[in-house]
Amino acid sequence: MLGIDRRTASYAWTVALVLLLLAFVYLIRTTLFVFVLAVLFAYLLSPLVDLLDRFLPTRTRTPALALAYLIFVGAVGVTGFEIGSKVADEANRLVKELPAQIEKWKAPGDANATGLDRYRAEIIQRIQVEIATGSHDFISRLPEAGYKFLSVASSLLYAIIIPVLAFFFLKDGKALRAQALVTVSNELRRTLLDEVLADLDILLAHYMRALVVLSVATFIAYTAALLIIGVPYAFLLGALGALLEFIPMLGPITAGVVVVGVALVSGSHVLAVVCILLLYRMFQDYVLSPHLMGRGVQLHPLLVLFGVFAGGELAGVAGTFLSVPVLALARILYLRIRKARAVALAPPPESPEPVAP
Repeated sequence: MLGIDRRTASYAWTVALVLLLLAFVYLIRTTLFVFVLAVLFAYLLSPLVDLLDRFLPTRTRTPALALAYLIFVGAVGVTGFEIGSKVADEANRLVKELPAQIEKWKAPGDANATGLDRYRAEIIQRIQVEIATGSHDFISRLPEAGYKFLSVASSLLYAIIIPVLAFFFLKDGKALRAQALVTVSNELRRTLLDEVLADLDILLAHYMRALVVLSVATFIAYTAALLIIGVPYAFLLGALGALLEFIPMLGPITAGVVVVGVALVSGSHVLAVVCILLLYRMFQDYVLSPHLMGRGVQLHPLLVLFGVFAGGELAGVAGTFLSVPVLALARILYLRIRKARAVALAPPPESPEPVAP
């Protein structure tokens, strides 16, 4: 009537709705991230809950959930007390001893110094400049300490909320999935959604299991190797490497650089440290990680790197942490939609011709 094509108006309305949905997601990004962490935490506890549920003669999963939470809290408390105290002590020692170790390691810049000594002096000078700059920035940002304290307090609140949300996901996960399938009336779309949810279940289960096992393996390998070589702060560096395993690609590289830097400053066997780190990374990347991931995550390293950098630009540390599962989910959606279209467009099977009597 007004010269507007109905099809064009429909497309424009769809684009507007998608933009509004993206804006809404951006506004509630913190809440969504908390719920995603709760889902991942639920997948972390799911094997233990399933195991306990088999042996407890109850009709509901609530007793198994309560017992799993008690076991998890007890294990984390004991491990955190035993290892956390050593990590805290080594962190305090590092803060106190680092300036003295840097001064001890500093080489005189005479004309007869070898190439290695000159490079070492340049590295030390650069470290001193960075420390001085960081100290100035720290002093200038002291007024912001109150806001940082409030941020930490909110993080502690999330640490309580996430296990509570995970409890409900573990308790009612199957019912929520069934309810989501019931809301889709079209049979083909319902089948597609069911397949996507099944693939997503495998993806998150493999991904969380792999992250936890890789983190524990990194802590054990780093700590044991550094203790044997004689590098100080072995527990602190092992804990740092374990935490950075949760950031794909960039986390392990950062941990390796820090370990080599500490070994270099402390006068340890740097070549042995580098060789051990390289051997461990090869073992993890080509043996342990593919075995743990299985068919849950199948992404090319270049795509992983792109996702890590893009996620970091969009959402910081949270974006880098979620980059791999988001890319894997996009891959699942693409493959499932392509398969569904191929099935829908396939010609129906021909009926057999009647056989003449």
